Amino acid sequence: MTETSHRVHGLAGDEIAPDWPILTADELAGVLETVPAAGAPRRVLWHSPRPLSAACLVRAGGGDVFVKRHHRSVRSTAALTEEHAFLRHLQRRGLPVIEVLADRDGRTALAHGDWTYEVHTAARGEDLYRETISWQPPDRSAHAYTAGRMLARLHAASAGHAAAQRGTHILVARSELATAADPVSALRAQLPQRPALADYLAHRDWPRDFERLFAPWRASQPALARQPRLWTHGDWHVSNLCWSGSGDDAEVTCVLDFGLAACNFALFDLATAIERNAIAWLAIDAGNAAAHPDIARALIAGYREVRPLGTDELHLLADLLPVVHVDFALSEVEYFHGITRSAHAADVAYDTFLLGHAAWFEGAPGRRLLAAIRDAD
Repeated sequence: MTETSHRVHGLAGDEIAPDWPILTADELAGVLETVPAAGAPRRVLWHSPRPLSAACLVRAGGGDVFVKRHHRSVRSTAALTEEHAFLRHLQRRGLPVIEVLADRDGRTALAHGDWTYEVHTAARGEDLYRETISWQPPDRSAHAYTAGRMLARLHAASAGHAAAQRGTHILVARSELATAADPVSALRAQLPQRPALADYLAHRDWPRDFERLFAPWRASQPALARQPRLWTHGDWHVSNLCWSGSGDDAEVTCVLDFGLAACNFALFDLATAIERNAIAWLAIDAGNAAAHPDIARALIAGYREVRPLGTDELHLLADLLPVVHVDFALSEVEYFHGITRSAHAADVAYDTFLLGHAAWFEGAPGRRLLAAIRDAD
């Protein structure tokens, strides 16, 4: 595979040229020689189509490994180490997660020039959905049920991980704005530390947009602010899980990709799972067909098998869903405007993702999905 032939998932569900060059044989050899457990690379088995970093599955002397590369402006070694600390905590608590391999000095976040690398063991099980884009529902509601059950297990395992909030906003799923009593003031306070986002928003009437976006859901804010803090996965989609098979009885064998993980609360992660799996956002012109209440209810049912949720929590979950994406959408604006310098992508992140997704819930299909969640008892 050459750099010119590789394609990644685009914002419209299409395939586009990547922002980041694919990992080369020489590059992989240089990284893996510093990781004793990996061994020398023999051949690349697969290049990931995910667009925000470069990654591949490699057959190496010590077995198959997954190598992921970030630009240091997206993930510093310190930011990547935060993710790895969470992974180690979950692993100690018995959750089936990938293992991050260390270099000779015991570091798992590896700096080489302008790049930051991580090397994982290959995930156990079948990667059924690895070519599936986020926001595409799973094939089976049974898989959603099982995914919900595993998410509840993750939250149980997460308890006791007392690390502070992530040190970055770039491409992480945080919830400060989604739960703020005054989201406009909260974002205004962040902007001095987020110059790229401030530069983009200088050309937008974002306070008015925020007032419009949050107005229908403002009454739930006090209850959201009282939720117990918990580190969360942040991108709970079936493509970030491996499976024991493809049938209805398949179990989750490994949880992948903690790049969006942050300190939030459990309902935030469950709402994100619904937002990722139960709404076909790239087909919202299809009306009711874009919403998959069966998937939402299956996720909730699986979750409740492990961690109980009362009626009040179901109502709060529905209230949170229309704004659960806000912080991450703005992090994408920041990424596209300040790092990849794509004006078009930044506008899509703001207009289609940030504003458009919230507005969808005010229409009939969105209201029906929220009603299905509230009535999940």
